[in-house]
Amino acid sequence: MKLVFATHNLNKLEEIKPLLPNFIELVSLSDIGCNDPIEEYGTTLEENAWIKAHFVKKNFGLDCFADDSGLEVPSLSGAPGVYSARYAGEEKNAEKNMEKLLVELRNKEDRSAQFRTVIALTFDGVEKEFEGTVNGEILHKKKGTSGFGYDPIFRPTGYEQSFAEFSLAEKNKISHRARAFKKLLLFLNK
Repeated sequence: MKLVFATHNLNKLEEIKPLLPNFIELVSLSDIGCNDPIEEYGTTLEENAWIKAHFVKKNFGLDCFADDSGLEVPSLSGAPGVYSARYAGEEKNAEKNMEKLLVELRNKEDRSAQFRTVIALTFDGVEKEFEGTVNGEILHKKKGTSGFGYDPIFRPTGYEQSFAEFSLAEKNKISHRARAFKKLLLFLNK
């Protein structure tokens, strides 16, 4: 079965590939000739995931799934949330995003956070939504060099390392994206 992952983000593709069963051939937006970014104008993770999934279905007629993920910090009223990738500006600079978050948390005692992913799937005329979360906290400084986005400053609950200190295989056991994707696979296996 061929399934489009509606993303241009190579990091997301690399995270998902090891989770794929043999019966799924994963193709990216570039693989189907969709080289322009899909504008994410939603105000929630759910809206942005559906915007991307519906865009691919409408313009290419292909079954696909799309995700949107965000880091949600309760002491910042859920920010950066849906704006995680562009928290410090439209250039989507991960370093600047982390710096801004660390500055905003400087005087906060509550550093709890969660990563949340929403996946929107259009498949065989059916639309389904899947969610995955992982709880943790924001560190005071960056640790590790793996991963992407906020991984160097996010430590999942029950672990000593930041996500940026995990191997991809370790991260895929507990990450928000992996949890949502595993729910999607359970649905496709039915």
